Parts: sequence; structure tokens; C-alpha cells
Amino acid sequence: MTEQGTRVRLRNPFAAVADADGPVLDVPAYQAGFERDHVVCTEPMWKLERAQEFFEPDVASWRAMMDGDWERSLALIQRVAQPLAEYFARRQPVRRVRVVEFPITAYLQWEMHVLALRAAAGSPCRVVPAARVRDLEPVPELVVFSPTLMYEVLYDEHGGGRGGRRVTDPGVVGPCLRATQALFDEGEDVRDFHEREIAPLPPPHVTDEMRAALPAYAHRTEEFRV
Repeated sequence: MTEQGTRVRLRNPFAAVADADGPVLDVPAYQAGFERDHVVCTEPMWKLERAQEFFEPDVASWRAMMDGDWERSLALIQRVAQPLAEYFARRQPVRRVRVVEFPITAYLQWEMHVLALRAAAGSPCRVVPAARVRDLEPVPELVVFSPTLMYEVLYDEHGGGRGGRRVTDPGVVGPCLRATQALFDEGEDVRDFHEREIAPLPPPHVTDEMRAALPAYAHRTEEFRV
């Protein structure tokens, strides 16, 4: 029995993800499986993002940011507003939890503009500070479709997508879903965060180190990610 007044340390639901059973899928297989699951999804989908740096080579506005053309990057983001609204009008919304650290990275500055636009299009996002998940580290990158289906999204050393792992164990998925929902309930609407913390910032600084990895990513399209 725990003595009165003693703080009880809760079990970290994300700790079980690393050892969970599930097939590891390469990028094409992951994207195909994701699309199949999203088409038949009858409940809102949940996404948890922790890393502060990703590579998005198939997104034209990200490439423009990496090229140093911030004005064009923002203009390209606005071009997907209507396609996003149409997409989420016929699909279950994605409810996203975005963990944020300060100082804001170049990638996160770019992504916050995207996430604010997505929120306006019907895909809500809440921001939580990194301090809130300190006791839950390492926090995985997750997409949760239901209490019995989620993907752990996998990335390479640069933050470029390398596929995902499909997990269907309810003993792993269910607690991760509930934890993600709890973080979402606590978070701040991304549009408020964007207006206060992101919109006033000068153009992001893209380092030579960030650009050095670009030759490995040859894509350049106008696509958006769910």
C-alpha cells in the first residue's frame, strides 16, 4: 500500500513500443498500408510527433525553405489549403500532438505554418512543451488509428522517413492511444501558438550541415503529408 501523500510514478505507456511485435515496412509499403487504413477508418486518427528535425523532400515548400527562399516556401504552403480542406472533408480528421522545444528549429518553424493551415482545414493540432513529456522519453513517432492499430513511424539519421512498423497488440496500442489523447487535451491550439511564437520570427536559418544531406533526397513535388 502506498502511504498517503506519496507520489505514485505512473507506467510509461510508450516504453512498450520499442519491443512490440509488428512487421517493419519500407516507405512504399508503409504509405500503401497507411492509405488503406485511413480509407476505412471510422474514428479520428491520432498522431504524435516528438522530434524537432525532419526531412520532407517530397514537399515543395520544405525544399524552398531549404533553398533559402522563405517567401516562396510560405506561398507554396498556402497553395495546399484547398486540397487539404477537400481531403479532410471526405476523410476522418487527424488529431495531432506536436511536442515543441525552444529555441525553435528551422524545420519546426516551417512545420508550424503547415500545421496551422491544416488546423484551419479540419485537422486539429495541439502543442505541448517538451518538459511535459520528459518522464515519457524516448517518445516515439506514432500514428494511431484505433485501440488495436497503430504505426510507429521510422526515420533515418537525418529525419527522413524510412517506413513504419505496424503494431496491433491492444496491450501496447490502447495505452499509447489514451496517453496521446491526454496530451492532446492538455495542449494549446496550434493556431494560437503559431500566432504568438512563430509568425513573428524572422526567416529560419538553414545551415550548411542541413543542406549537405540534400543530395540523398532527390524528390521535389507539390504533395502534402497526412
